[in-house]
Amino acid sequence: MSDRSEAEQVSASVAPISASDISVVSAATTATDAALETPAGFIPLNSGRNPFVDSVGPLWVHREEGRAGRLVMGIRIETRHCSPSGFCHGGMLLTLADMLVVMGTSVQTGINRFMTTVSLSSDFLAAVPQGAWIEGRLDILRTTRTLIFCQGLFRVDGEPVLRVDGIVKPIGEEREGSKLARYFD
Repeated sequence: MSDRSEAEQVSASVAPISASDISVVSAATTATDAALETPAGFIPLNSGRNPFVDSVGPLWVHREEGRAGRLVMGIRIETRHCSPSGFCHGGMLLTLADMLVVMGTSVQTGINRFMTTVSLSSDFLAAVPQGAWIEGRLDILRTTRTLIFCQGLFRVDGEPVLRVDGIVKPIGEEREGSKLARYFD
């Protein structure tokens, strides 16, 4: 029987990693990130006073079928959105999913109230590399008196990368003005 702990035995059996074995992505946005363009038809999302969304964005939106059409949300994946692997961090992808679920539901149902997420589940289908343009579309599955059930799909170059299911609840009083105008104007 060995005097070493199990952790020490495992540690001794693993080859050491050198700095050249690791590719670390800087947390700062690079000039390459800034040079990538946003696809035609997208405009910056007007989320109002939302410091969190402002910190991860800019998020871009587009009306798929005219002003009454469904919301399409996109973002260019920058260095600051990535894990050290060089791919978009799962937390960032879930942030996009949550934003699509609450904003898309509001736009597509015409319910002009604050939407809060009750449930959000996801399936990561493929890695999203730095520099990729990712965009998501939402479908409303069912609306009840108090809840809205929806699903969304995010794609990169036409290929699905993230599938989401959400349940949102409209809360608070009806807001003045058009919800569409708030996001698109």
